[in-house]
This record gives sequence, structure tokens and C-alpha cells, in this order.
Amino acid sequence: MWQIGVWERDEGLAERVSRLAEGTQTLVRACRHPALLAGLTLDLLIVSPGATGWAGAGALNCRTALLPGGRSALTRALPAGVVLSYGASSRNTLTLSSLDGQRASVAVQREFIDLGGKAVDRQELVLPYDGGSPDLLLAEAGAALLLGQLAEET
Repeated sequence: MWQIGVWERDEGLAERVSRLAEGTQTLVRACRHPALLAGLTLDLLIVSPGATGWAGAGALNCRTALLPGGRSALTRALPAGVVLSYGASSRNTLTLSSLDGQRASVAVQREFIDLGGKAVDRQELVLPYDGGSPDLLLAEAGAALLLGQLAEET
């Protein structure tokens, strides 16, 4: 069973991740502050773009973390085996290569291993876009990739 922590400010990311994990043996825990996840061993920690309360990040224990890019203090504080980032910078693991009213092209800039141990190659995925926050879309796409729910385009 995988344990996933979603650290957010009521953006609905935990609900989206729970839908992605349906049918798998996955427990999704949502919180507004990292202290509520302290003491747990998480397979995946997903940090939303609106998450606050960085001071408690050092108390977390996670195998993989997915967080917004440009948060170097958080990256240093998190005790995670693997840290993946998302955002507008080309230095992030996941970024958008294009966005229009109905579709988004998500670019995987670097290879990584999903929670099941499979390699996720560099690729570009075209996903439906509802006009919401692009960073939330990237966080959700990253969660789907880590859960093995998005296949590489052929």
C-alpha cells in the first residue's frame, strides 16, 4: 500500500489525487500544514503551489517529493530520497510547453522512476485543460505519472 501526503491550501489537489489513485491500494492524506504528516512514512509527498508553513517540512519522511519549482529552502529542508519539481522554469522536472483553452502540453524534462519502479522517460503529454491553475495541472500530471496513470504517447 502506498501512502501519499498532499500538503495544500484547499486547492482540491488531494481530491484529484484520490481520484487518480482509485482502484489501487493507496491512502491519500491531505493537510494544510506539514506537522499533520509528521511521523508518517510517505511514499509520495505532493506540495501544492499554495502550500504554506515551510518550518515543519524537516519533520517529514518521504521517499519521493513533488513540489513547486523555485522553493530551494523547502527542497533543502525536506528529507526525501527523490525530489521532483514542477513549474514554468526549464529547470523543473515537469513544465508546460504549450497551453490553450482546452489542451495543455506537459513536458517531462528529465527521466525519473514512478512509485511502482518503472522509468518515466522524457516526453510530452497532451492533456485536457479546464482553464484552472497551470501549476495545479502540473502537480496533478506529476502525481498521475508517479502513480503510473499516464502512458507515454506513441
